[in-house]
Amino acid sequence: MIARARDRVHFPARFQLVAAMNPCPCGYLGEPSGRCRCTPEQIQRYRNKLSGPLLDRIDLHLTVARETTALNPTPQPGADTAHAAALVAQARECQQQRQGCANAFLDLPGLRAHCRLSTADEHWLENACERLTLSLRAAHRLLKVARTLADLEQREQISREHLAEALQYRPSASSV
Repeated sequence: MIARARDRVHFPARFQLVAAMNPCPCGYLGEPSGRCRCTPEQIQRYRNKLSGPLLDRIDLHLTVARETTALNPTPQPGADTAHAAALVAQARECQQQRQGCANAFLDLPGLRAHCRLSTADEHWLENACERLTLSLRAAHRLLKVARTLADLEQREQISREHLAEALQYRPSASSV
């Protein structure tokens, strides 16, 4: 939906954006080798190339460490792809039954109906959003992610743990 002046135009679009970015101009920030020589100002200028409104619309921000060069790595413990896919399918089915759509497509009335928080958790989230200077749009997206995390655990209510985990997927104002 594009709203300008007195007109609103609806352009139907549904897509998933997956994007990647180096942590700094040279790409080596955070590596144990210490190869990065970027200054904080250079890093900030590099990250400022992405606008706040664009970043607000990205639900999950993850930092992925560089993998070591191992030709025969030892398998890491954890859920395999088939198990993870089954959990996601189960969560999506729960969402379809509860609200008729995936959490990502909840509108404001849907958020109010399906992402209810306890009074204490609501105040905690509001304070966290204020401290991190998150927009209302970011707060709504955060609620949708928290609702999905609860669905993955087959929980009816969103807990503080779900909210805290969802917050971890948002960039802080100082890192953008």
